Amino acid sequence: GILNVTPDSFSGDGMGDAGGETVRRAVDQARAFADAGADILDIGGESTRPGSEPLTADAERDRVVPVIAAVRAALPEIVISVDTYRAGTAEAALDAGAEMVNDVWGLRADPELGSLAAARGAPVILMHNRSEPGAAVMDARLGGQYDAPDYGDLLADVAADLAAQAADAEAAGIDKDQIVLDPGLAFGKTVEQNLQLIDQLGLLKALGYPLLVGPSRKSFIGKILDLPVAERVEGTAATVAIAIARGADIVRVHDVDAMVRVARMTDAIVR
Repeated sequence: GILNVTPDSFSGDGMGDAGGETVRRAVDQARAFADAGADILDIGGESTRPGSEPLTADAERDRVVPVIAAVRAALPEIVISVDTYRAGTAEAALDAGAEMVNDVWGLRADPELGSLAAARGAPVILMHNRSEPGAAVMDARLGGQYDAPDYGDLLADVAADLAAQAADAEAAGIDKDQIVLDPGLAFGKTVEQNLQLIDQLGLLKALGYPLLVGPSRKSFIGKILDLPVAERVEGTAATVAIAIARGADIVRVHDVDAMVRVARMTDAIVR
């Protein structure tokens, strides 16, 4: 379940900036997600939507740490992941009660993050990402999309990049069984490439690590169905079901109640 402690989330579910009202809303949402069946809460303070402005490290930390501490106090049994690429934010988040680190740059933005995760025994989610932060095509109705770089062979290139990221993580001291890989849907991929990654997820599964996919409400769904972000539940459900059937182990979603049902039904069929 995604908890966006931001005022500018692409998905329209951002809870605002730091402050007491934001913390209260986040805890309420966390409880609702847990009641609906979420296993992990992924809490982030910096939007990764195309066209977003980067935060300072202090601002990101000020957003997420109070929320993580409050969610941990309210839900002591839930697993909390912090969505950050900064070692300083990750360290403060782990101190506040997070257990996992979800890095959209796969440990390549901050060289200290890998050694921190290793020292703390924290699992890491390593996302594939060749996008350029300032290179995006904006659409007022359907949302922004990062420009896609040239791939020689999409699946082979993504697999090679993820394998290299995993090797770097292990070299930093992170145990192999603490690594999860994410193909990075919508980060530097065309609509067609996103579909190909979902359909051929099994080729990435062969790398030998658990896989996370995050298709929820993304612009490639909007472009295929010609629907704004608030109307992409069914499109997300289709991608979640196919991703699980192709080998995904974790799905990162906004609409937890609906997607828990989709996941359980898909599991009943394919697992």
